[in-house]
Order: sequence, then C-alpha cells, then structure tokens
Amino acid sequence: MKIKKLLSTIMALTVTTTILAGCGNKSEGDKATSSEGNKLVAWCWDQSFNGAALKIAEELYKKDNPDFTLEIVDMSKIDLEQKLNTNLVSGVTTGLPDIILANDINIAKYINSYDGAFADLSGKINYDDFSKYKVDGVTINGKQYAIPFDIGSAGMFYRSDYLEAAGFKPEDLENITWERYIEIGKVVKEKTGKDMLTVNPNEDTLIPIILNSAGSWFTTEDNKPNFVGNKALTEALKVFKELSTSGIAKPVTGWSEFVGSFNNGDVATVISAVWQIPTIMDAKDQSGKWGVAPIPRLSNVDGAKNASNEGGSSWMVLDSSKSKDLAIDFLAKTIGGNSDFYSEFLTNNGGVGSYTKAFTSEAYSKEIEFFGGQKVYQIFSEWSKEVPGITIGMYTQEAKDALKTEFSNIVNGGDINKSLEAMQSLFEQQVQ
Repeated sequence: MKIKKLLSTIMALTVTTTILAGCGNKSEGDKATSSEGNKLVAWCWDQSFNGAALKIAEELYKKDNPDFTLEIVDMSKIDLEQKLNTNLVSGVTTGLPDIILANDINIAKYINSYDGAFADLSGKINYDDFSKYKVDGVTINGKQYAIPFDIGSAGMFYRSDYLEAAGFKPEDLENITWERYIEIGKVVKEKTGKDMLTVNPNEDTLIPIILNSAGSWFTTEDNKPNFVGNKALTEALKVFKELSTSGIAKPVTGWSEFVGSFNNGDVATVISAVWQIPTIMDAKDQSGKWGVAPIPRLSNVDGAKNASNEGGSSWMVLDSSKSKDLAIDFLAKTIGGNSDFYSEFLTNNGGVGSYTKAFTSEAYSKEIEFFGGQKVYQIFSEWSKEVPGITIGMYTQEAKDALKTEFSNIVNGGDINKSLEAMQSLFEQQVQ
C-alpha cells in the first residue's frame, strides 16, 4: 500500500465517527499489556454492554478453568482505535492486549493495513453456526480474523395504534416495497397527522440499510469505488429523495432529536436495528402500542430483500499475544460457541448475538409485552439469517462521508447520476 494511502487509512481509523463511539470511561490502556499464564487482557468500549459480555464469558470459562482471570480495560471507542493504530503503525506491540473489540467496518482495514498483526482464526470455531453475513464481514482473502459478536439486524418498528387508526393491520406491513411504505405513510399522515419516519440530512444510516438489503455496497470486493453505475445505490437515493420530499418525514438533526421523535410519539415507524429496542422501550407509557415488521425492500433491484443490517462488532486476537492460544480458546468456548453465553447476555443486557444455535433458546423466544406480545428478539434473529452477505472493504467511512455531501443536492431536485459522479470523485480523492 502506498504511504499516502496507508496514512489515510490510519487517520480514518483513529478518527472514526463518534456517533457509534458508545459509552466509555477514561482510558486505562496505558496500564494494560498482553498477559501470560492464565490471565488475558481485553480492550473494549461500553462496559454496560461489551464489558458485561466479557464478564459473562469469563465466568463461564472459569467453570472449567478456575485459575483463569480476565482484565477488561474500558476505553471510549475512539481511544481504543487510536491507541491500537498508534502502536501498530509504529510496530510496537508492547502494551497491546490479547483481545480487542472491533467495529465490523474496521476489520478489513486492520487486516490490510497491518499484515500479520491479528491471529488467523480459521478453523478455530464453527463459523457455520453464525449468521452468514457476519461471517462474510470477518472473512478477508478467504480467512477469518474475528469471532462474530452482536448483530445489527434491521427492522421496521411501528406504532400499531397509529397504523390501526389509519386503517392498516400488522400484516399490511409485512414484506412490502418502499413504494408501498410511502403510500402507507401518506395515509397515516392524512388520517393521524403523524409523520411516518424521521429524515436527517446529515445521517448515514438509512442508505446503507437499503444498500445492504440489495446485497450491494459503496465499494467493490477489491476496494474500488462503486457509486457510478450501482443500480442499488441509485434506487436507494431515489427512495431517500422521495421520503424527504413526500411530506411524510419529520426532519431531525442529531441523536437526541431522533430518539425524541419516537419517544414523544411524533412518528409512526422507526427503521433501525435490533439494538434500538431498549431505547424505544424507554417510553414506558407506550407499552403495548408497538410492533415490528421487516424493512421495506427495493422493488426493481434483483435479489433485494426485506432484511438488512446496521452496525455490529466482533472480537479479534492480537497475533503478538504471548497467550494467543489461551485467548483463542477462551473466545471459542464462550462467545464463539456457547448458547448459555448468549442467553445470559440477552437476558441481562439486551444483547442479541449472531450465534444461530442460541436463537431457539428461551431467552430469545420470550414474548415482549411492550411489543404486543411479539417475540421480537427471536424475530430479529431470524431476519439476520436473511441479510445478504456483502464485502464491506476498507473504506466504508470515507464512502459515507462522500455520500453525505450530496444529500442536499439530491433532495433539492439535483440529478442523482451527477451526484453519484461527484461522490465517486470525492471518494477517490480521499483514498488515493
């Protein structure tokens, strides 16, 4: 890789979007080093979610390995990525942990930027037991470099009372197209005065959801731009334009306004991932008034499905770890292959994993009163099996940055094909 491109990659990794940074206390990374013996060190962000998952895994592993200990180092997502990249680009592995949590969109960057830095986990777990699209995301050049973890299986959350008031039943939302979704939205607006959804001119989540549902992405398998001539992206932008201009969308800016839109009852649907469930349930007075249905699909793109993904992460092992074999064994017997782990993680922390053998457990099949008695976790888990597998590649964040620069032009009637050309040109400037 050319020096300029490598530096671009490093910078992109170290300043990866803060929107998904999650929780995290002050960095403690300076005191953590790769361990030996029966102790491992793991870096992650968000102690109430990812850290809690590691604690569950530690307790399960200690049943057969009582002398085992795990030091969990809490950082913000950005701090973790910056510290990791600083070490790896300098070739200094002293001070690195045994295990790290990686956002899925960064895995290919890590592997391609830092040759030999991460352990090849191929054959260490049964990858057939995970949602296929998650396995595709951790597979680079035919090898697996991470243990799939949580999913971002996407769905359409809807206010059943609003839809009923507009004359629609739950089955009217099943496996629909985006055209039908917009038609329903116009009726809902007319009958109830409620917007169908939110639209953020600065957001970069809805387009990727639509794109993934069609089995397409912003880049090709060899990391080349895939804007111009990409039918799925063209159609996704047409949908975005129609949603933005049809009078059924509530404009929002930022996370707080987005959450407020549904917690305050302003919108009839939310297109988002399974991890949105706890936030929706924060509005206790709305219990029993929500339901879930599959996301809409593109009607004129071959292979497009009513299933997609938004977000997710996986666990990686540093190849320099002096306890690499122990780290792999620990992950393989817990996060990489233990239904009890995923049942406890869901019950205690609301975390939905990509381990398909856990999908039939009691925790996943529980009826949720807030959603009218639907088995929402099982439903989202089953949808995850249908998500088209795609190659995320190295430059997703750069592609999203280029994408957002043209939203205003598109919404205001600009030529979508010209916008795609502009996006591709900007993208090429960023990664050359």
